[in-house]
Amino acid sequence: MHRFALACLIAFGALILRPEFSYAQNLEGSWSGGGSVSMATGAREQARCRARYSRRSNEGYIVNAVCATPSVRAVQTASLHKIGENKFRGTFYNREYGISGTIYVVVRGNTQSVRLTSESGWASLTLSR
Repeated sequence: MHRFALACLIAFGALILRPEFSYAQNLEGSWSGGGSVSMATGAREQARCRARYSRRSNEGYIVNAVCATPSVRAVQTASLHKIGENKFRGTFYNREYGISGTIYVVVRGNTQSVRLTSESGWASLTLSR
C-alpha cells in the first residue's frame, strides 16, 4: 500500500523552459512542493517533496527527490527528456520498493505540474522554486 506512496513522492520537479535552448539551464537546482498520492488500495495521502535537477544532456535531466506522507518517506530518481516547449516526460524509479512508472511534467513560470503513474497508483504534485 505504501510502496506507491513512496515511489510517487518523487515529485520530480521543476522544469523552467523557453523556446531558446539557453533557458533550459534554469531547470537545474532545487524545487519543493506537494500534492496528493493515491495507492492501488484506494488510500490517499498528502505528500511534501524536495527535488534536485541536474542536466544530463541538452534536453534531458536527472532528478533526485525525497518525499514524505504522514506514513512513509521515499528517496527516488527520475530521468526526463523534453517533448515540447514546456513539457517533459520520462521514467521514475524507487529502488527501496522496486517501483517504476512514468512521469509527466508541465512547466508554467516558476512552478510545475507533475503527474506520476504506475501499476501501484498515481500522484499529482505542484512544485516551485
